[in-house]
Amino acid sequence: MKIGIVCYPTTGGSGIVATELGIALAEKGHQVHFLSYNQPYRLDTVSKNIYFHEVIIPDYPLFESPQYVLALASKIVEVVKYEKLDLIHAHYAIPHATAAFLAKQILKSENIEIPFVTTLHGTDITLVGKDPSYAPVVAFSINQSDVVTSVSQNLKEDTFKHFDIHKEIEVIPNFLNLNKFYRKWNESLRATFAQPNEKIIIHASNFRKVKRVDDVIATFKLIKNRIPAKLLLVGDGPERYRLEQECRKNCLCDDIYFVGKISKIEEIMSIGDLFLLPSETESFGLAALEAMACEVPVVSTNSGGLPEVNINGFSGFTCNVGDVVTMSEKALEIFNNLDEFRENALNQAKKFNLESILPSYEKMYMQMIQLKVENIPSH
Repeated sequence: MKIGIVCYPTTGGSGIVATELGIALAEKGHQVHFLSYNQPYRLDTVSKNIYFHEVIIPDYPLFESPQYVLALASKIVEVVKYEKLDLIHAHYAIPHATAAFLAKQILKSENIEIPFVTTLHGTDITLVGKDPSYAPVVAFSINQSDVVTSVSQNLKEDTFKHFDIHKEIEVIPNFLNLNKFYRKWNESLRATFAQPNEKIIIHASNFRKVKRVDDVIATFKLIKNRIPAKLLLVGDGPERYRLEQECRKNCLCDDIYFVGKISKIEEIMSIGDLFLLPSETESFGLAALEAMACEVPVVSTNSGGLPEVNINGFSGFTCNVGDVVTMSEKALEIFNNLDEFRENALNQAKKFNLESILPSYEKMYMQMIQLKVENIPSH
C-alpha cells in the first residue's frame, strides 16, 4: 500500500503516534509519505519506504495569517497524483481532515479517487473543536471522512456528545513499540538526580494549564514531607517559566529539576519510581503508557480516557481532579508495594503493544482500498 500520513510534527501525542505508525507500516513493506510543515519529531529513521513532503506556506501581504489549510490541501493533491497514493490518513480533525477533504474534491474533479481516514486524538474535539469559530468545520470534516477512528472510548463518546456526527467511529487506541520503548536502567543517570534512599517522581507534558503541573508540585511536596524524594519535570511549554519562578521563590530547586525536552524519554522514565499525571483531562494519556512501558506505576486523574490506560489499583491509581492529598497517599501506597506495581504497569502496557494494534490499521486500510476499487466507475 501507498499511504499518505498528515500530522503535526511536534512532540504532542498525535504527532508521535502518527510517526510511529508510519515507521511501523514502512517496516512491514508499505510505502509511507508524511506531509507536514516540518519533519516529524520522531521521524529519525532512514528507510526506502519513508518519504517526507514539506508543506511550504506562501507568505503573501494580502493574507493576514499564513494559509496552511490551502497549502496542505495543494500538497496532498500533488503527492497523491505523482506518488499514486492509495489513501490519506489525517491525524487530528483540524486542519488535517479539512485539508484532506478539500484535496479529495480537487482530485475528484480530475477523476482521481482518494479515500481518507481521520483519527481523532483529543484536543481537536475537547478543546479546539468546541470553539464556536471551528465547531461547524470540525463536524463537517469528520462527517466527510471515509472512515473515522478515535484513540479511546471516552473520546468517541465526547465526539458524539458535542457534535452532530452521523459516521461510525472505531476505537483504535494509541500504542507503543515495546521492542524499542522499554525500561533502560542507568545507574549513573539516576545518581545524577537522587540518592539511593530517595524516590524519583516524574511528570512529563507540554506544560499547558490542562496538565495541572501545579498539582504535580503540590502532590510532590506532600510526599516529600513523608519520605525522601526528588521530582523531575520533563518537557516545556507556557507554564514552565511561572513554575520555575515559584520553585525558586519557595526554595524547592534542590528537590525539583526542570529537565526540559528529551528526545529519548524512555531513558529518563526508566530511573523513575512513580509517574504523576494529574491532568484536567486526557483523551488517552500516552505519557502514562510510556511510563508503564518503563515499569513505572502511575498516579493519574480519573478523567477522560485515563481510566482506560491506567487501571486503578493495578498499574497505579486514578484520583479525582485536584485531589492532591489522595494522590500523595496513593503514591505512598505504591512505594510500599513497588515491585508488584512495576510488574503490573508493564503488563498493562503490553496490552497496547504496537504488534497488537497495527493489524487494526492495516485491516482498515485494506477495506478502504477495496471500497475505492469497487466504487471506481468502469469505462
